[in-house]
Amino acid sequence: MEDRFSAILDRAERAHSLSREDIVTLLRAEGEQSQALFQKADQVREKHLDKVVHLRAIIEFSNNCIKNCLYCGLRRDNRELTRYRMTVDEIFSAAVKAGREGFKTIVLQAGEDPYYKLEVIADLIRRIKSSSDVAVTLSLGDLTKDAYQKMRLAGADRYLLKFETSEPLLFRRLRPGTNLTGRLKQLSILKKLGYQIGSGNITGLPGQSLDSVAKDILLLKKLEVEMAGIGPFIPHLQTPLGNSLPGDLYLNLKVLAVTRLLLPLTHLPATTATASVHPSGRRLALKAGANVVMPDLTPLPYRSYYDIYPGRTKTQAISSYSWWKKELEQMGRTIAGGYGHGAIHASPD
Repeated sequence: MEDRFSAILDRAERAHSLSREDIVTLLRAEGEQSQALFQKADQVREKHLDKVVHLRAIIEFSNNCIKNCLYCGLRRDNRELTRYRMTVDEIFSAAVKAGREGFKTIVLQAGEDPYYKLEVIADLIRRIKSSSDVAVTLSLGDLTKDAYQKMRLAGADRYLLKFETSEPLLFRRLRPGTNLTGRLKQLSILKKLGYQIGSGNITGLPGQSLDSVAKDILLLKKLEVEMAGIGPFIPHLQTPLGNSLPGDLYLNLKVLAVTRLLLPLTHLPATTATASVHPSGRRLALKAGANVVMPDLTPLPYRSYYDIYPGRTKTQAISSYSWWKKELEQMGRTIAGGYGHGAIHASPD
């Protein structure tokens, strides 16, 4: 068994390709084998992406959402959540402030909220790009092709749209009124429009198997994503899955590591969710193949209300550029100087 595990690990490093069965073998790693997996992923990350970490400032400007996903605290039917919408000027000011701190990417994120008209968002993107030397990533859910195109023409560089699970039946159950085929079609449209696309999955979902997680990893590879967000399931009490068992951080780290082996050039964040389930979650992820951190720069009056899952940090300190500079230096890593455009398609900084 030991020889087979080592052979799979070596093949993953060499060919960046594995069967679903071999991926499951790596995901079952324990003890010394899991440490070997993390070490190999870290080596692959350093070989292909160096020791730099990309910092991307997230501004979560609305927690209103028309969708009713079973796992999300922002779901439409959560009547206990205090809803908010930042004004366009507030969003712009937060983005400019982040750029002045040193962040080279601004991520504009919200629930699926039709309140903000397309022309308003497009103009906001233009204002941010003209006033700050930054890339702009959008995470606004499912929109029309026309909306994607107009925001791309306004200057948006990337779009983050997670598929969460590659199992069609599980997808439909967790996201009522939607289907996996539709989500994948959206990603295809975004790529054709010239966006660098990001997607990702949740590990430890109720009803999810290791085989299912392996399929998630293979789907990320098939999609050729520029960024893959991989986070553990965290049950929210104001959702139908509130009493479910949480996802395991250890499994999430193994999924991250295997993804790094198969996608050596893809940007992999040490997600906020990992920090929510363990105080050192992000640090552990950065040692298991991750090369991106996405601090929350949402203004404090609103930050605590973007309650996707419990345990999200609400402190200003670990969202600051200077805090992360010191933290990364202690790990022997440095902050990347460029925009962090996807390395897969050799996008220039």
